[in-house]
Amino acid sequence: MRIAVTGGSGRLGRSLVTGLAEAGHELVSIDRAPDEHLAHPAITQLSLDLTDADATASALGGTHADALIHLAAIAVPFSAPEDVILRTNAALAQSVLGGAVHAGIPRIVAASSPTVIGYGAPRGWIPDRLPLDEDSPTQPWNAYALSKLLIEQTVAMLRRQTGDDVRFASFRPCYVIAPEEWAGAPTQQGHTVRERLDDPALSAPALFNYVDARDVASFVGTLLAALDDIPNGEVFFVGADDALARRPLSELLPQFHPGTVHAAAALIGRAPAFSSAKAARLLGWRPTRTWREELVTAQAPASAS
Repeated sequence: MRIAVTGGSGRLGRSLVTGLAEAGHELVSIDRAPDEHLAHPAITQLSLDLTDADATASALGGTHADALIHLAAIAVPFSAPEDVILRTNAALAQSVLGGAVHAGIPRIVAASSPTVIGYGAPRGWIPDRLPLDEDSPTQPWNAYALSKLLIEQTVAMLRRQTGDDVRFASFRPCYVIAPEEWAGAPTQQGHTVRERLDDPALSAPALFNYVDARDVASFVGTLLAALDDIPNGEVFFVGADDALARRPLSELLPQFHPGTVHAAAALIGRAPAFSSAKAARLLGWRPTRTWREELVTAQAPASAS
């Protein structure tokens, strides 16, 4: 396929664009600025202010893409004022997703976030059951989470406008770890992976979820191949098959999230708080990377010296 990706210069975007190019697709990465690391013959980069709806629709039409992956957003909660996060991410959703429909792109996939579930709410959060899945209720409590739910709702709105003429899906990637972060580069919150493992309080706010960026790339490739054959407008969690923790979540979650003892009892051993079973059931996709192998492999040369 020829695939347009917004936010291709970001942490997830770089791995996703590169992974799809290596899988044989032709990529057009659209972002505010090009990324020198996206040096692959199958990747073309466009610089664009994606909040400009007219320019975005025109640029997307010019890509002649078979599919669009929308990643562009303010990607970290509270990294900007709440009104700025909501206004920016909402504008991007309408500009990009609506522009893709206007441009006639027949397959559209948008990145959401697990934060739509509402864990970590200041006045408490107690799930009915764990692990969380796509049937768990959405209860966003900050502008970032609300903006991500708005992306899902924008997809649903456009699907009601176009019917099955356009195929849509949304996905909620867990805490993304880029390949260089296994070797010690800072993660999204500024800590290393090893620091997040050594101090459970660092991963507790996100319920110890994570996913390797390359697994997200493989998920998206699998999703695009199946998009015409699954129900239109599906939403998927995309996460690792284990938790970013050395102790079972049945022990850790109640420590950091009061009231979760009953629900967390189901998370024994390495079980994560988020289930990707729907992706396995509908797409035949499963993650292949875990911190237990990736951390050791990435840091083995340094350890040996």
